[in-house]
Amino acid sequence: MSLTAVIDELPKPAWIVLMVLGFIAFWPIGLAILAYLLWSGKMGCWSRKDFGSWSGTHGGHRNRFRSTGNRAFDDYREETLNRLEEEQREFTMFLERLRQAKDQHQFDQFMSERQAPKPAESGSDRR
Repeated sequence: MSLTAVIDELPKPAWIVLMVLGFIAFWPIGLAILAYLLWSGKMGCWSRKDFGSWSGTHGGHRNRFRSTGNRAFDDYREETLNRLEEEQREFTMFLERLRQAKDQHQFDQFMSERQAPKPAESGSDRR
């Protein structure tokens, strides 16, 4: 078995000890070990694959959150998220109607000003 394979199989506590010793001996070594641990995902809670479980898109709640193991809470969370997304859709539609009404008002005002008779210019033609 090669040295890299042995080092790669070290458990988390051993990696933490190596990192601390690296900082004590020469801080760039400790920093390099820390960077490797974070990048490689050896510290399970910092794994890059964990970030994929949080989807930035709306919809597909079951894919966004892991089950807590409590079915009642999971159902409550799902229902709450559905309600909030529905409220967001309704509010977005409300804002769209407001924008449309404002645009219509501005257009109507423009058309009424355009069609209004223009005051005759004051004697600039005459001499």
